[in-house]
Amino acid sequence: MSMTITGLLLAGGRGMRMGGVDKGLQEFRGMPMTRHVLERLARQVDKVAINANQNLDVYRSFGYPVLPDHMGEFPGPLAGLHTGLVECDTAYLATAPCDSPFLPMDLVARLKDALDGSRAHVAFAVTGHGEARQSHPVFCLLKASDALPGLVRYLERGGRRMEAWMREQAAVEVNFPDDDAFRNINTLEELKKLETP
Repeated sequence: MSMTITGLLLAGGRGMRMGGVDKGLQEFRGMPMTRHVLERLARQVDKVAINANQNLDVYRSFGYPVLPDHMGEFPGPLAGLHTGLVECDTAYLATAPCDSPFLPMDLVARLKDALDGSRAHVAFAVTGHGEARQSHPVFCLLKASDALPGLVRYLERGGRRMEAWMREQAAVEVNFPDDDAFRNINTLEELKKLETP
């Protein structure tokens, strides 16, 4: 295992809040949202893969392996996470969603520092404190071989919520200062509003 961290871009959802279009392929500031995320994520990891369930040839055109969900009709980030962990051949797996073009450039490094200093299998991002606290579980880093068995058990029990699974793993929360860095674009209206820097 010479490489240590695989970055997985999660693009496997159905984009229902965006009218059923493929969110990751929507143009944003001159290029698809996926490319913005890939450019930021790829600089922080040793290798990259994309989890997608539609438009596979388009996603392959970005130059990275494309991994469809191993589980059948199950939309959601945990299905992508499961696929990423099954396919992962590095010690760690980092994930980010395809609709988050502003993700922090120190995301993976800070998650890894926190994870390495703990006994947990998972670290994920949070912003704010108290009532203003927001969790961002799709921005996470996992010890790949340690995290997979617990995830399989959770999914077999019918679990579907990413943060609920992470709580079971006694996940480490890592607080980031900038809420906007984790902004995900869910609607075409938001996309248009943020188009101008």
